[in-house]
Amino acid sequence: MADHSKMKLGRKAIKTDSRTLQLARYLTPTLPPPPPAKDWTHGITGWGMMLNDQLGDCTIAGVGHAVQVWTANNGREVTVSDTTVETYYERWDGYVPGNPSTDNGGIELDVLNDWQKGDFAGHKLIAFADPKPSNLVEIRQSIALFGGVYIGLAMPITAQRQDVWDVVPRGGANARPGSWGGHAVFVPTYDESGFTCITWGQLKVMTLAFWKKYCDEAHTLLGQDWLASQGAPSGFDLAQLEADLKAIK
Repeated sequence: MADHSKMKLGRKAIKTDSRTLQLARYLTPTLPPPPPAKDWTHGITGWGMMLNDQLGDCTIAGVGHAVQVWTANNGREVTVSDTTVETYYERWDGYVPGNPSTDNGGIELDVLNDWQKGDFAGHKLIAFADPKPSNLVEIRQSIALFGGVYIGLAMPITAQRQDVWDVVPRGGANARPGSWGGHAVFVPTYDESGFTCITWGQLKVMTLAFWKKYCDEAHTLLGQDWLASQGAPSGFDLAQLEADLKAIK
């Protein structure tokens, strides 16, 4: 049985902004339904902790895992070093090395805005648009079209010792959303029974029931690494997204 009780989380409370682009606006009627299953992990099973066993830097680790997935699928998988991960945890989340009082995690929206304004170890985020976490068609389209989805989970204590994350019907207070804390992960895989995320260096399966109860935040990432190799998906209105992004700026 898994034991994640010593692992770190680090996703702070959800922050919203009325200017955030919404994914549904760019899914055109010509876009076919998402396939019943998609897997962009490219056969990789070990992804690296990215310090999330020592620090509450999951918002940065999730970014690092997204870069791994994108680059693995254009022929040159890149794993950003732990030193670089820590640097961005300092820069984007305010961590001061050696000062545990500053190891407080981060806000997904702030991390994505900072990434979009600059880069992550040379890897650019062109834009991001939010699918509704409860809309599984939008979530699956995000994964199928763009290599994954960056999400937030209100983690229950019951998940600490589960091989597959699932809802515990009689878990009491330990099954309450957020009873353990908030967690950010990148999700590159789904099938008809659930989703698979990357966390603490490994692939972790979660059931549909777990997703529906505990996933409370989702962001579709349009990474330069992905678009350069895969191109703009047919049926996705990238031109409108770029126009909307320009209007915001």
